Amino acid sequence: MSTWFTEKQTDNFGITAKVNRSLHKEKTDFQELEMLETEEWGNMLVLDDMVMTTEKDEFVYHEMLSHVPLFTHPSPKKVLVVGGGDGGVIREVLKHESVEKAVLVEIDGKVIEYSKQYLPSIAGTLDDPRVDVQVDDGFMHIAKSEREYDVIMVDSTEPVGPAVNLFTKGFYEGISKALKEDGIFVAQTDNPWFKADLIRQVCADVKETFPITKVYTANIPTYPSGLWTFTMGSKIYDPQQIPAERFTDINTKYYTNELHGASFVLPKFVKELTE
Repeated sequence: MSTWFTEKQTDNFGITAKVNRSLHKEKTDFQELEMLETEEWGNMLVLDDMVMTTEKDEFVYHEMLSHVPLFTHPSPKKVLVVGGGDGGVIREVLKHESVEKAVLVEIDGKVIEYSKQYLPSIAGTLDDPRVDVQVDDGFMHIAKSEREYDVIMVDSTEPVGPAVNLFTKGFYEGISKALKEDGIFVAQTDNPWFKADLIRQVCADVKETFPITKVYTANIPTYPSGLWTFTMGSKIYDPQQIPAERFTDINTKYYTNELHGASFVLPKFVKELTE
C-alpha cells in the first residue's frame, strides 16, 4: 500500500505526493523536520508539514530569489541570506563572480545538517570558501548589522513559528540599515491566491521603507497554488531598468535575462494587491 504526504495548504485545499520512504524525521528546537523520498519530486524537505524544497523543482525558487536582485545591483560584493539552510540560494549567489562573501544565517542548524546529507545537489556549495555559515537568529543578525551588505535575501518559511518576525515592518527597517547606501533586499512573500492580505501588507510596509518597491512572480509547482511572489526593496536601482550589458551568462534552468523583466508583469489581481 502506497504512503502519501499531504500538505494542507488551507482548511479546504492541499497538495499530495507519493512517498517511497521517510529518510529522517526529528523535532528540532524550532520545528518539525522531515526528509522524504518521493516518487515525483525526488527528496523533499518538509518543515512543520509544509514543503520547503524538492530536488525536482527547487531551481525555480532559488534562481528567482537570487538572480533578480543580484543582476539588479551593478556590483554585489557582500551578500546576506537569512534562512535558506538548504543552501540553494547560496549555490546561486556564488555563480556571480563579483560576490566576494556570502553570509548564511540560519536559525535551525539541523536544516543545514540534513540538507547536506539528503540534498547534496542543493546544499553542496555551503562549504565554499566564500561562504560564512552562521547558525543564528536572522532577525538579531540584521539588528546588529549596519551599512554592511550590498544585497540581502530573506529565504524564510511561511510567517509561522521562527519566521514570524521576518514579516514585520521593523524587520524591513532593520534591513534598510544593514544595507549599504545603494543596497537591495528581496523576500519570498507567499502566494496571492491564499495569502493576499500578507502580500498587501508586506508591500505597504516595504514601500514605507524603500524608495523602489517591486513585486515579481515565478511558477513553483510544489508551493501553495504554484504562483509565488517575491517582494524587492531597493534604495537606488530599479530592477526593470537594467542596462543589457549588466547581464552575464550564468548556468540556470529557469531564470533568463528576458524572464527577469517579464516576471515583473503581474496578473491584474496580483497587481491590485501591490497598489
